[in-house]
Amino acid sequence: MSKKVNVAIVGLGFGAEFIPIYQKHPDAEMVAICQRNEENLNNIGNAFGVAKRYTSFEALLADKDVDAVHINSPIAAHGWMSIAALQAGKHVACTVPMATTVDECLQIVQASKESGKSYMMMETAVYTREFLYAKELVESGKLGKIQFMRGSHQQNMGLPGWPAYWYGFPPMHYATHAVSPLLALAKTTAEYVVCHGSGQISDEYAAKYNSPFAAETTTMKLRDSDLACEVTRSLFDTIRQYRESFDVYGTKLSFEWEQVAEEGMVIFSGFEDAERIQVPDFGHLLPKEIAPFTLGGVYDEEHEHTSFIQGSGHGGSHPHMAHEFVRAIVEDRAPAVNAVTAANWTMTGICSHESALNGGQKIEIPVP
Repeated sequence: MSKKVNVAIVGLGFGAEFIPIYQKHPDAEMVAICQRNEENLNNIGNAFGVAKRYTSFEALLADKDVDAVHINSPIAAHGWMSIAALQAGKHVACTVPMATTVDECLQIVQASKESGKSYMMMETAVYTREFLYAKELVESGKLGKIQFMRGSHQQNMGLPGWPAYWYGFPPMHYATHAVSPLLALAKTTAEYVVCHGSGQISDEYAAKYNSPFAAETTTMKLRDSDLACEVTRSLFDTIRQYRESFDVYGTKLSFEWEQVAEEGMVIFSGFEDAERIQVPDFGHLLPKEIAPFTLGGVYDEEHEHTSFIQGSGHGGSHPHMAHEFVRAIVEDRAPAVNAVTAANWTMTGICSHESALNGGQKIEIPVP
C-alpha cells in the first residue's frame, strides 16, 4: 500500500484506549469513531481530535474513506458486526471473543475469504509481555519439548456495574484469554474437547443463558500433537481475585504465570530450583512512535519526548495488537490471529460449553 491505513473505531469504552495508538502509528490514520451515545461520542471525539463521528454503524461502513474498522462492541454484536464490515469491504479487527456461536465463527471465516479482507481477533493474551517472554523460551529451545500446558481465567463478575448482558454468561463462551496462549505456543489448533461443569450459580443468573455452572474445566486435545491441555474458567459465585494465567511444563525448563500484582513469573529449572523473575518489556519490537504505549506512554516525535499519559493495557499488549493489524494490511498478508485461528480459539470455548451441558461429551471442533 502506498497510503496509510484509515482506521475507524467502533465502541468507545475499552475501544477509546486505542485511539492515540492509531494516531501515533506511522502507517495508520485515525479517521473516524462510532458509538450510539452521541454525547459520549462527541466528548471522546473532542478529547482526541477525531473529526468524523458516527452514531450509525451502517453509515460508518458506507464511508469510502474508511479502510479498516476496529470493533469493541458488546459480545453479542461481534459476530454480525464483523460479517457486515467484511462484506462492506473493510478490514476488521475485533475484540474477543470472535462470536458466541460456531455458525457465526464459520461465517466470519467465509466472509474474510470472499471479501479478500483481513480479519484479526484482538486477543490480548498472546501479546502481553509475559506471553512474548514465554514465546522466546519456547522458540529458543531453552524450555525443551513442551509436555503439558494449563490455562485459567477466573473473574468475579457478580458485582454491580457490569452491563446486563454479562450476568449468567457461560464461562467458556469467553475463554480465549486462557485458551490462546496454549495453542499459540504449541503452534497448532484444538481438535476436540471434553469439558465438565462444576458447582451452581444462582437461579436468576442461570436462567438467562440456561448455563448453570459456576466453573467449567475443559481438556483440549491438540491437532497433530501428543499434547492435551487443561483450561478452567469461572465468572460468577466463585470467590477469587481476578486471574489470568498460563503454565507451561517442558523437558528443560517450566514456568508458571498468573496476573497477580507485580509478582512476576516463576521459572523452574530443576526439581528444587525455582526463581521468580520480572519479565522485560517488548517495546523494542514496535515502531518508536508507539513503543512507549507498552509502558503507558505516548511519544512526541516533534520534540523527541515521551509523556506517560496512557494506560499500559493488558500487559502492554495494546500497541502490539494494533501494529500487527495495521502491518498485516500494509503487507497484504494474514494477521497472526487471523479468521481461521480466531475461529478455532473461540470455538474451543463454545464447544467446551456444549460438552459440559452434555455431561462431558467429546465434541469435535469444526475445521473452517
